Amino acid sequence: MKRSEIRDLVRKKRNALTQKEQKLAAETIKLNLSQVVNGYKNAKIALYLSNDGELNTAKLIELIQKDNHEIYLPVLHPFKSGNLLFQKYEKNSPMKANRYGIFEPELNCSHVCPVSELDIIFTPLVAFDDSGNRLGMGGGFYDRTLAKFYRENWQKPQLIGIAHNCQKVDKLPIESWDVPLKTIITPEKLYRW
Repeated sequence: MKRSEIRDLVRKKRNALTQKEQKLAAETIKLNLSQVVNGYKNAKIALYLSNDGELNTAKLIELIQKDNHEIYLPVLHPFKSGNLLFQKYEKNSPMKANRYGIFEPELNCSHVCPVSELDIIFTPLVAFDDSGNRLGMGGGFYDRTLAKFYRENWQKPQLIGIAHNCQKVDKLPIESWDVPLKTIITPEKLYRW
């Protein structure tokens, strides 16, 4: 199957989940997420706001903030096309819809955290496989933003994917620019490679 076909198929599965299934997944995944975050104190953690049937991250954001960690959300880079910045997010942060209709904090350069200073980046994904390969929405924003760190064989930030159980496939066709993940969390399981 081509990447675009896999993307369409898995997005349909993800969007077919009922509101009840979505709510249960968001509650159930908290235990697996806690196992990953437990070892950190006052961490800088990048997460994202759910879109297009993605697992709802609102409760995860609350959970992480209760543990005194700072949350950073992705913002489309204003000057470096196809890249992301990560900006601090609090309950009263002014938000706006970006050109894709996804909400992000209004850009405030004094609240941007360099990628190298983040402890964890939780990434969205459309599909993943048994080797930790990740298929995103097709824009390449996370791959481009993290490519430099991946080439340098970095240890920090830790990259962790979040997905519904139905997003796992047997094998993904990979490209040279794809950044694989060492950890993926689903409501059912914590995958590590």
